[in-house]
Amino acid sequence: MKKIILLVALSGLLACTACTAPRLNIFDTTPGPLQEYTLEGKGKDKILVIPVSGMISDAPQQDFFGAKPSLVEQVVVQLNKAKTDSQIKAVLLKVNSSGGTVTASDLLYNEISAYKAKTGNKVTVAMMDVAASGAYYLSLPADLILAHPTTLTGSVGVIFMRPKAYGLLEKIGLGVEINKYGKNKDMGTPFRESNDEEKALMQDTVDRFGKRFAGLVEKHRNPGPDALAKIATARIFVADEALELKLIDKIGYLADAVAETRKLAGLPQDAKVVVYRRRSVPEDNYYNTSGAAVESGRLSPIYIAVPEILQMKAGVYYLWPGAIAFE
Repeated sequence: MKKIILLVALSGLLACTACTAPRLNIFDTTPGPLQEYTLEGKGKDKILVIPVSGMISDAPQQDFFGAKPSLVEQVVVQLNKAKTDSQIKAVLLKVNSSGGTVTASDLLYNEISAYKAKTGNKVTVAMMDVAASGAYYLSLPADLILAHPTTLTGSVGVIFMRPKAYGLLEKIGLGVEINKYGKNKDMGTPFRESNDEEKALMQDTVDRFGKRFAGLVEKHRNPGPDALAKIATARIFVADEALELKLIDKIGYLADAVAETRKLAGLPQDAKVVVYRRRSVPEDNYYNTSGAAVESGRLSPIYIAVPEILQMKAGVYYLWPGAIAFE
């Protein structure tokens, strides 16, 4: 009889708990809506900080918690939300990336330009560890670019990367037979060496994308012919070199970038600095890299960490290869 009473009491307790406690569903893949959180300030006007971190791609990202939106989607969803808030007077992009695909970089360049044109708001960039190649490309529409004293930036160029497997296949006695229509249909195939005509065609493609990048640098930054020639070697630069070449406007820290953004937008000292997140973060601050990614806490049943370099597909990139992660 005592056992029965105890079981009834436990059942009632569990039912009551289920009514009052938050429910956790590890299989729920639906992200929560973006919410605004204030980092500092109490005024009416706002500066929105948007982190731009990692490989610039329009492909979903995979980690231990499952798939999450691509970097392009994360940035665009925040820009779109900002368009609906008339109290947001400026956007500060906190950039930490070695670049990414040509198309994804150009998509963000276009979205940032479109945001400025539609709202009339100021856009500034604060560069962190690395803001190279595609990350610099998307920064070009900004009204002000500030680099950290130890930032690496530049790498204004393009690279076409594709694997070659024909040597390995020969060693193991494996071949690939191809029937094609059009003599250049299998140009760039990993199963054979490229001929001279194909190499020239590929180089022409790379040159076109590279000239587009250099042309945008000239348009937005007007560095002068000598500086542009140095920039177009696609090397990276430390912050003081980048300042001399007019790739950036100032050198400073993230707090300096906020102050410069406030000044550029003509905002009062008490203007709010806000971020968009899908959940609250205790003791939130500028250096938190959380953004519009799905933060559901949903664990992926199978996840194997793969080095960034092994996740890359053959393609054309605005990317500094020296910063590709191996861990």
